[in-house]
Amino acid sequence: MDRFDAIRTLLAAIDGGSLSAASRALGMSLPTVSRKVSELEAHLGTQIVVRTSRKLVLTDAGEAFVAAARRIMAELDEAERAASGEYRAPRGELLISAPIMFGKLHMLPIVLEFLGAYPEVNVRLILSDSVVDLVDNHVDVAARLGRLPDSGLVALRVGTVRWISCASPDYLTDRGTPTTPGELATHDCIAFEGLQISRSWTFASGPDAGPITIRPRLGVNTADALIEAASAGLGVARMMSYQAAPAIRDGRLVTILDDYAPEPIPVHLVHTGPPLLPLKLRAFLDFAAPRLKAALAGLPG
Repeated sequence: MDRFDAIRTLLAAIDGGSLSAASRALGMSLPTVSRKVSELEAHLGTQIVVRTSRKLVLTDAGEAFVAAARRIMAELDEAERAASGEYRAPRGELLISAPIMFGKLHMLPIVLEFLGAYPEVNVRLILSDSVVDLVDNHVDVAARLGRLPDSGLVALRVGTVRWISCASPDYLTDRGTPTTPGELATHDCIAFEGLQISRSWTFASGPDAGPITIRPRLGVNTADALIEAASAGLGVARMMSYQAAPAIRDGRLVTILDDYAPEPIPVHLVHTGPPLLPLKLRAFLDFAAPRLKAALAGLPG
């Protein structure tokens, strides 16, 4: 029995939730997967998993063995990467995650430039506004906006963004420019919302600090639609500074109520911090961090 092969088969079954999932993931027949797991249990002299009709359940012995097996396989993978030269020259594949609009405006241009500088590195850029689990999804590095919870992740701060209020010059010429958040009650607004209705904006200072009730003429659930509606003169919109930046540079939008903007939101690049950082990841961090810092420093607000 090849113990490493058997352990990889077991971990694939546990991660997939079934022997059939491991069979599909490994391109191996179901009987072969079942045999490898059974041989491993026979070698250990104990039952590792309980097979039910719907899933695999680890025994107490299995829980301890799988935790140790994951550490062993991770160290083996690190050793293989080191031996193959991954730690001597940037090469291989990077999986990078970022929020959709932030990734489109800031991460993608950096990734394209990085690929030109490092021809032996390939990148998968996953844009999602959901928080992606780095460990479960094998993500190498992610851009995170907001305060970070306590975790085992390594974080590199690259700047801040803000919530800003803005409108088109034509709208402000026609309706006047609000000078305090309270004046928004007499203005048409565009709400950034999904299926859950949002009818208030929070401001940070002055007598109008706190939530202000707004009157939306339109509610949309994407930043692109929000920017287009505001640029068309429909009303006052609230969005992240990095989302509004292109339209502000083009003169389609101008910021208002800057003195009342909420506190800035930190932006980090986060990774799991393996003991021996792959050179491809170190190269990307060194490449991306100063470029993100420069880009974020130039945002409105």
